[in-house]
Amino acid sequence: MKQITNTIKSNIFNLKMLSLVALAGFMFSCEDNVLPEANSIEDLTPPSAMFSATESNGDWQTYDFSNQSVSSTTYAWTFGDGNTSTAKEPSNTYAAEGIYTVTLTSSDANGLTSTFSSDVEVVEPLVPVILLPEILEASFEDGMLDGGSGDGRDSWRNSDLGGVIQITSSPTNTGSQAAKFPSAGDRIAYQELEVSPNQDYVLEYWYTMKTSGTGHMTISVLAGDSFTDTSAAVAATIATFEGTDQTSSNDYVKVELPFNSGNNTMVSIYMF
Repeated sequence: MKQITNTIKSNIFNLKMLSLVALAGFMFSCEDNVLPEANSIEDLTPPSAMFSATESNGDWQTYDFSNQSVSSTTYAWTFGDGNTSTAKEPSNTYAAEGIYTVTLTSSDANGLTSTFSSDVEVVEPLVPVILLPEILEASFEDGMLDGGSGDGRDSWRNSDLGGVIQITSSPTNTGSQAAKFPSAGDRIAYQELEVSPNQDYVLEYWYTMKTSGTGHMTISVLAGDSFTDTSAAVAATIATFEGTDQTSSNDYVKVELPFNSGNNTMVSIYMF
C-alpha cells in the first residue's frame, strides 16, 4: 500500500509539470502570433474622412465646412490658423488673407481613424468703385459751368426734346436762381450722367408750384443717353415722379427718387 501511494503522488506531480509546460508553450505562441479577441469580426466599414469648404454668405473671412465623412462618430478639425473644433460641421473665421491647410480626422467607435486635408484660400474681395455722378449746374446759377456761356442752363439743353427751361429768381430753394417751367408745357430740362452699372442711386431735388390752376412737374431717369425723340425717352424711363403738390407756391417740396442703373453706364435726367 505504501508503494502504491508513492506512485500516485509521483504521477500527480508529473501531470502538473506537463500542464505547466503546455501552458507555457501556449502563452509563448500567443506572443508570437497576436490573435483577435474571441468572437471578434473584421471592421468592414472603416471611417473615411472628407469635407468641402464654402465661403460664408456675406463674410469673406468665414468658411463653413460640410462634413462628408462616412462610418465616423467623432471628428477633430484643425483650420490652419491655430483654431480647432470637434463639431461635425463647424465654421471658422480667419483673421487675415492667406492659404490655410484644413485637416479633418474622423474616427469610428472601434478607434479606427481617417485623415483628410485641403487648402482654403482666404481672399478679401475687391471693393468696386462706384461712380457718384455730378449733376452740373444743379442750382441753375449763372457762371457755374467751366467753359460754358455763363448761363445757368447750359448743362440742361436738348433742343430735340423741347425748349430749354426758363430761369426765375423767386422763389428759390438755394442760391439766387431756380428753373422755371411755364404753363405752356413746351420747356424741358435734360442732362446725361455717367454711372456705375447695377448700382442703387437716389436722385434728390426740390420743387414748388403755383396754387392756382391745375399743374404738374414730372422728372424721370432714363436708361441710356443721346435721346432725340420724346417717345423713345419715355420708353426708356426707369424711374419717374410726377409732382402735383400745390399747397404753397413759396415752399419747396423735397423729393427722393430711387433708381437702379441696371446694365447701363449712362443715364439721363429728363424734366418736363
